[in-house]
Amino acid sequence: MATAGKTGDGTDEVLVRATARFVRVSPRKVRLVADQVRGKHIDDARALLSFSPRSAAGEVSKVIESAAANAEANHDLIGDEMIVREIRVDEGPTIKRFRPRAMGRATPINKRTCHISVALAPEEEE
Repeated sequence: MATAGKTGDGTDEVLVRATARFVRVSPRKVRLVADQVRGKHIDDARALLSFSPRSAAGEVSKVIESAAANAEANHDLIGDEMIVREIRVDEGPTIKRFRPRAMGRATPINKRTCHISVALAPEEEE
């Protein structure tokens, strides 16, 4: 899903958004990766994510690339000159399964999902 709009705090900054929903990775694991790229230039974020050993880095990278493509296609902005202004990882629905154990017991297995939201903004000229 792609949306864009102006920020609600009265500034004229355009935010380009992209989201990935129902990603089959635990939100806690994705937040560790998201915290590393928040506030960084998109080139720095790409480099950091491409060399990250965490599996969630691939999912975060896809959402950032989608937001950059939205900036180029929908808003006539240059996708390589953006900053990761906001990245949010929300908890999605938990898929509940059971695993058989000894003596007829069963233990729950929670397969967690998350929703990843990214907002890119053009970098400010100084």
